[in-house]
Amino acid sequence: MSQTETFRRARDFLIQHREDYETAYREFRWPVLDRFNWALDWFDIIAEGNARTALHIVEEYGAEVSVSYAELAERSNRVATYLRRHGVDRGHRILMMLPNCVQIWEIMLAAMKLGACVIPATTLLTPEDLVDRIERGRVGHVITDPSGTEKLRGIDGQFKRHVVGDQVPGWMSYEDAYEEASFFLPHGETMSSDPVLLYFTSGTTAKPKLVVHTQRSYPVGHLSTMYWLGLREGDVHMNVSSPGWAKHAWSNFFAPFNAGATVFVYNYARFSARALLDVLAKYEITTMCAPPTVWRMLILDDLTRQKVKVREALSAGEPLNPEVIEKVRAAWGVTIRDGYGQTETTAQIGNSPGQKLKPGSMGRPLPGYRIALLDEEGVPREEGEISIALDPRPASLMAGYEGDPNLNDFVTRHGHYHTGDVAERDADGYITYVGRADDVFKSSDYRISPFELESALIEHDDIAEAAVVPSPDPVRGLLPKAFIILKPGRKPSRELALEIFKFLRRRLAPYKRIRRLEFSDLPKTISGKIRRVELRKREEARKPDAPRSALEFWQDDFPELRT
Repeated sequence: MSQTETFRRARDFLIQHREDYETAYREFRWPVLDRFNWALDWFDIIAEGNARTALHIVEEYGAEVSVSYAELAERSNRVATYLRRHGVDRGHRILMMLPNCVQIWEIMLAAMKLGACVIPATTLLTPEDLVDRIERGRVGHVITDPSGTEKLRGIDGQFKRHVVGDQVPGWMSYEDAYEEASFFLPHGETMSSDPVLLYFTSGTTAKPKLVVHTQRSYPVGHLSTMYWLGLREGDVHMNVSSPGWAKHAWSNFFAPFNAGATVFVYNYARFSARALLDVLAKYEITTMCAPPTVWRMLILDDLTRQKVKVREALSAGEPLNPEVIEKVRAAWGVTIRDGYGQTETTAQIGNSPGQKLKPGSMGRPLPGYRIALLDEEGVPREEGEISIALDPRPASLMAGYEGDPNLNDFVTRHGHYHTGDVAERDADGYITYVGRADDVFKSSDYRISPFELESALIEHDDIAEAAVVPSPDPVRGLLPKAFIILKPGRKPSRELALEIFKFLRRRLAPYKRIRRLEFSDLPKTISGKIRRVELRKREEARKPDAPRSALEFWQDDFPELRT
């Protein structure tokens, strides 16, 4: 049996049993593939002669671009030939920093065909972030747009530079790729263990971790994500996610293309619930995944104003409020289904199609995953750290953290991969998220490392110590809040708060910025360590209408910062 047929049988089994969880979970096995190149052995195969739309991008100002499976396969062949001509070979690293545009999908497929490794990067990164990624990621090529070239202007390095769009002096024009031949011949076979993606993800240390994914772990591993999303051939799938983050690869690339669905992207500068609802209706979106922030904003509008054809509604990133789920159910007749996963994995746990949902629960283990909740000694409990059994190792787990063998050993102790998240399981096997085992949290679906923000804060001349914790917000779910101790002789004031907010704006990407701060003492252990858990509980217990301290300031308080 060919590698393609082996993959197809596993995929078809999950689609056949999309609403039969017990059978799918009990009988699914990850396909065994030793030599496998997903772009060549799957995408190009299903793309041959396929006029169905693979990618449809709509801009808020009305422009549209639509590319069929056959066209996208051909375009990626041209890009692969172009990159090869400029020196990209098997194992080389390409940093890709682009907004949602067709070139993202071309580059991803082309790099896979070459056996190269893509480092997706959000356009929100600062020049300092880029230096770190280029150095530690051993980047040989950078592909970005003209605005991205500005961030890289002063960065030295031996990497080759390619610009999408208008020409920039010193940069090679990506548009030259479209003049290349449409036929691509790979140089040798691709092993399923070959690296294909390298993600930088925030952690509790000063620098992001480097997550390595292979031809097996994400392309094949996202069969579980396809199952959770409920995708099938012919669906029009909309995922609200920015390029550069793993969720973009999850639901804007691998899962829909595994199913043979259309990836739909709506680009906007500023979110508008009314505009998004119009798009859902006009383009007949059948499946939609969005972070809780988007769902919370949508229900502020009239969901019944237009008739939508959404069959599957999904959310991931953090628990979703029951009242949001109920309002969407009442308006559309569909229930938003939660799911759980990480950059290091695909969808691990989820409420799959057609199954009973329990309020607050993120569902049950998805096919291919055996989940245990372990205590600190590795003993299974009803409440514990979400951990994935490694015997056998699931196809969907990362190859590891590059350059950090100690961390790899730590997260794979007790014969399980440890996620760092704590949950509880009920008698029916449903799992409910409790919280992070460490201090990392998500704000508007972006992963936030308190350590990183605290490190930026104490660079300010007036700050002696700082602690960052999540602060509840009715729209964004959680916002970063800083508790600050000033150096002797410094006095808290509105003027100083404004100066600190401005200081952080110069040092942190927008998604990382601290939105609230309070000049306050910090609770500490007897050994002098800050008790962040106490600060977190204090914020969680605070009522929405509770008065603020005279020494607490929110970024929204300052008209000077509303740009």
